[in-house]
Amino acid sequence: MLMPQTYGHFIDGAFVPSESGETLDSINPSNGSIAAKIAKGTAADVATAVASAKAASSEWANMRPLDRGRILIDMGRKLRDNMGKLAKLESDEMGAPMGGAAMALGTAAAYFEYYGGLAPSLQGETIPVGPDKHSYTVHEPYGVVGVITPWNAPLNQTARSIAPALAAGNCVVHKPSEYTSVTALVFAQIAHECGLPKGVWNVVTGLGADVGDALVRHSDISKVAFTGSMRTGQAIGAIAAEKIMTVTLELGGKSPDIVFEDADLQAATMGVLLGFIGNSGQVCLAGSRVLIQRSIYDKFSEMLVGASQFFAIGKDKPMPSLGPIANKDQYEKVLSYFEVAKEDGAKLLTGGEKAEGEGLENGYYVKPTIYGDVNNDMRIAREEIFGPVGVLIPFDTEEEAIAIANDTEYGLAAGVWTQNLSRAHRVAGKIQAGQIYVNYYLESGVEHPMGGYKKSGVGREKGMVALKQYTQLKNIAMKLS
Repeated sequence: MLMPQTYGHFIDGAFVPSESGETLDSINPSNGSIAAKIAKGTAADVATAVASAKAASSEWANMRPLDRGRILIDMGRKLRDNMGKLAKLESDEMGAPMGGAAMALGTAAAYFEYYGGLAPSLQGETIPVGPDKHSYTVHEPYGVVGVITPWNAPLNQTARSIAPALAAGNCVVHKPSEYTSVTALVFAQIAHECGLPKGVWNVVTGLGADVGDALVRHSDISKVAFTGSMRTGQAIGAIAAEKIMTVTLELGGKSPDIVFEDADLQAATMGVLLGFIGNSGQVCLAGSRVLIQRSIYDKFSEMLVGASQFFAIGKDKPMPSLGPIANKDQYEKVLSYFEVAKEDGAKLLTGGEKAEGEGLENGYYVKPTIYGDVNNDMRIAREEIFGPVGVLIPFDTEEEAIAIANDTEYGLAAGVWTQNLSRAHRVAGKIQAGQIYVNYYLESGVEHPMGGYKKSGVGREKGMVALKQYTQLKNIAMKLS
């Protein structure tokens, strides 16, 4: 039996062990085996990484943007060249089937290509203030940025934050999830083969209480980008308030996906279903509250339940398939919500239990689950489950659908299914969420800005707006006479 590989932190262009010498086991959620061992970081490791990034910041910030962009574009190319290797590592550590892992990595490569192309376009503007003065703005990097990423799409989420941060001229100290650190470590080394200078991207692995807290609190970290739970985001926001530091927080969601009676139901069936069971439901944007107009409620519910039966369960099954929940803690949380649903009085239409069968014995597998006749006051309709669980809520009128959609503390995304163009614009305009999909769900590109209303977050990721949010805006005004 092969021994799992041990990975150190990646600091100043090289792998180094934790100062404590300790490691953590990264568990393969498909079978319970140890996928890898990673360094258990400390505050001292964070300090070393921040010092490395700070030392590299002047050279990187002063590099011609066109040259920074070339390096990022080459990183995207190298990621594609190493797709098979990285997809296998991510599949083993996170549990996504190889096809799903490869799709997520393709998007990761696109982030580096996209922001590499945008790097030279980060320009200021002149401000007309009369003939005797000249006023203009410039975008300047923060210096050293802290990036904390989740486990549900490891390298994809890493690229989403790190690519614009680097393109804007910042150096990065990155803490990936302790559950899924390997692809970030391996790709950070590959990135340096593309000409990324030492210290520009450092990866420190370990627990949030040890590494994440020290990273956010460090005096030389000028901005933090975090993707994860609302509770952790609130803790980071509190520290940021003490420091008067900028943050980008992409937090949880309980997104509504609204199906009107005039929708193309065949197209909506798979779109809605993938919206809450894709990646085994481990997606912040998941459209897990499915609002269905009452006139089509019974028919569309049956269509969703029927389509859910076509998904094989198992990491190595052919697509379409569902992998395991990515870690034991989340697996147990998802299972606990099946008991919550019983207490709520929800009607179980399919699933509602762990998946069993050949090859699934030691994995964290859950059946696709759909609950019907759900009331929006039920816990399963209000709390983020982060598993392959959808709740079906009937509505009568457009106004009622909008009211139910907005009756949540979250506001990350929403979906609208209708063939009426006026209704699509009208409903999208009234939903309180940062991203609205019309007649599809989740398949947005790297160009679209994404972020939350209400408790779903602060700031925006993706698109040109994210590049600007990794900069500070300076105004320079001079008197000419």
